[in-house]
Amino acid sequence: MSDRDRKSRFGGPKGGGRGKDRDRNPHGKPQGRFEGRPEARSQGGGRPPWRDRDAKGGGRGHGKGHIKGEGPVILYGWHSVTMALANPKRRIRKLFVTENAERRLADEKIDTRVPPELVHPGDIDRRLGPDAVHQGLLLEADPLPGLHIDELPQDGVVLVLDQITDPHNVGAILRSAAAFGAKAIVTTGRHSPEATGVLAKSASGALELVPIVEVPNLHRALSEMNDAGFLTVGLDSEGQGDLAAVPLRAPLALVLGAEGKGLRQLTRETCAVVARMDMPGEIKSLNVSNAAVLALYIGTSRLGLMG
Repeated sequence: MSDRDRKSRFGGPKGGGRGKDRDRNPHGKPQGRFEGRPEARSQGGGRPPWRDRDAKGGGRGHGKGHIKGEGPVILYGWHSVTMALANPKRRIRKLFVTENAERRLADEKIDTRVPPELVHPGDIDRRLGPDAVHQGLLLEADPLPGLHIDELPQDGVVLVLDQITDPHNVGAILRSAAAFGAKAIVTTGRHSPEATGVLAKSASGALELVPIVEVPNLHRALSEMNDAGFLTVGLDSEGQGDLAAVPLRAPLALVLGAEGKGLRQLTRETCAVVARMDMPGEIKSLNVSNAAVLALYIGTSRLGLMG
């Protein structure tokens, strides 16, 4: 490949050229035709790409999938990118790689599906920011289509997130959901992070494995789930009983509230059961992603799904 071909595909000056994949550039600034961080840019008041209805957020008759005209999902890091490449439902737009990452992809015989564009590590640093651990891979792709609320599987466990906004937490919850075989995650259209960037990296590939149902109104969605036969269990430190002792059955929906705020009042009132998770130590509350792991373990164990 010529020096001209190796020139930055991001439009900014070359970064480093040390011959190895770096994950930070303390002095780099976003520049060129991809100014700013893609995840910050896409969250600036726009509607997120998780969609099971059209752009109007309408009723039951509307189609699934992402909104037309929205920008691409940005994925970076080895697991996030390679899992997306292996997902036939994920439409790939562009793949940017460093020399080391290109070599590793070839060594592991991973089908890139599109011709990769060779860049320097600093070019990816400048696009994502200095703290992104990208491992020499950046992918632009279309959002995955979501499920409709009435398409939820009628077996196993589903997680419901009540306005959890931290992308690190949601990504970690997705990863745990994939590990425990959760059937889907239900989340709100507003007050939830986009399925891109930091969230996808934190999910470590689980974004390709766990279907997302995005709803405009969580109260209405929970009511529909109750009517469809789901046992909806809200998790709250002041719940009526310990989750480990509450009679559980499938299909089971475990409902988690936002960090600090917990479940909103209407969410609590709509759940069939509100339970707590008793712990023997001095600290009685957990980070929401850790609480999700414990709840998934209790739920899947009680339903006989661990083996």
